[in-house]
Amino acid sequence: MTLKEKYDTINSPKHYCQGSMEPIDAIEGMSLGYHEGNVVKYVSRWRLKGGVEDLKKARWYLNRLIEGEMNASS
Repeated sequence: MTLKEKYDTINSPKHYCQGSMEPIDAIEGMSLGYHEGNVVKYVSRWRLKGGVEDLKKARWYLNRLIEGEMNASS
């Protein structure tokens, strides 16, 4: 199998194919919500795609999740 065949830019992009599970499978398997899922997505790909910018995006979604939980409990 060639590298191009292994990594389909739509269905299995290289930055999500590290390890035994793609982030979408973990997100769906754990029934994570939108904000939680985006945290997982950005943290899992930061080294191969967006670098520190992806970590900042993950932090942004995590902060939104925290704010929502704090507002819900007050």
